[in-house]
Amino acid sequence: MHSKPTSTATATHQTGPLRKLLALAVLGACAPAALADITIGVSLPLTGAASSLGIPIAAQVKLWPAQIGGEKLNVLLMDDATDVSKGVDNARRFVESKADVVLGSIVTPVAAAMAQHLNEAQTPQFALGPIVLPAGKDAWSFRLPQSTGLVAAMMLEHMKKANVKTIGFLGYADAFGEGWLTEVNALLAKPGAPKLVGVERFARTDSSVASQALKLTSANPDAILVVASGGSAALPQKALIERGYKGRIYQTHAAASRDFLRLSGKDAEGAFVAAAPSIVPDQLPASHPSKAAATDYVQKYEAANGAGSRAIFAASAYDFAVILDKALPAALKAGKPGTQAFRTGLRDAFEQIGPTPMSNGVMNFTRDDHWGHTSQSIVMLKVSGGDWKVEP
Repeated sequence: MHSKPTSTATATHQTGPLRKLLALAVLGACAPAALADITIGVSLPLTGAASSLGIPIAAQVKLWPAQIGGEKLNVLLMDDATDVSKGVDNARRFVESKADVVLGSIVTPVAAAMAQHLNEAQTPQFALGPIVLPAGKDAWSFRLPQSTGLVAAMMLEHMKKANVKTIGFLGYADAFGEGWLTEVNALLAKPGAPKLVGVERFARTDSSVASQALKLTSANPDAILVVASGGSAALPQKALIERGYKGRIYQTHAAASRDFLRLSGKDAEGAFVAAAPSIVPDQLPASHPSKAAATDYVQKYEAANGAGSRAIFAASAYDFAVILDKALPAALKAGKPGTQAFRTGLRDAFEQIGPTPMSNGVMNFTRDDHWGHTSQSIVMLKVSGGDWKVEP
């Protein structure tokens, strides 16, 4: 039998800000939750290869209100250390703790593995990574990021307008990278699409992608699509520039972070990055449906964490609170928190929230669509002067 999730066992090995983030779990660890408390299990990579993604999300979780819809939040925050087995173990512990809904993980393979257990337990999950699940296996799993297909279509349309005829692919050798390659291949099969002239992969833990970058540079495609996340996306970006690549480099929305800009330095100049409205609310027109929510997210997040600290993944945690607030009234009519009736009520309510403007775009989950994002959820950015600039 697994022990109940607590912060104390994990936090004893942590110091500084990370200890404070993990301490959030004390909300649910020191005493049994009151019957009306809504228990939220949060699994994030606070250590490991993807910690640069997980820590900003945890910082946003810390900013959640103490109550939503008049109900107290009982948050169980656990580190999955960028490890599939630890993520699955966290999911089991959340189920044992009768969590009403689970947020996580940001690491796609971890989130996908968690989904299997949470779907069997009939516990709603909001994955922070774009997980692709077998047909019929995502009845309880929702995704907070834009779908890979939606973003890929926009990026390829941008390439076509720039008369890109050939492209190369350099991505993670895992479910995230392969999911992207599958979507790209499907789009490239259409008439008039660019031709794929090279595919190279690398592990999240690799310290060099020199050989892969050299092979793609030698093929000299008009554009290269890099599929990596956060600061890790800087490794292939720099490798391509250092090997003399002069074509266009495209990065996915997973790279839309300050870590990417900081670690890439001058080598990021001219890169195209698909992103969400939360990255550049000040550059959005007043008519954009996400401008208000994105502005609110950035102002509150940066007031707590410093100017320029905004992160697309942290914005997803902001949006999760918006979704939960809208779904709660209907879910509470179905049952009390901590019961299967309430969890089912939540799932059903999520599927009926209707078009809802959020910081990362407009979300509209339905029974048949647990991705939710619309075309208004994507903006194309170009790195200029070390910062993001919205492409016209």
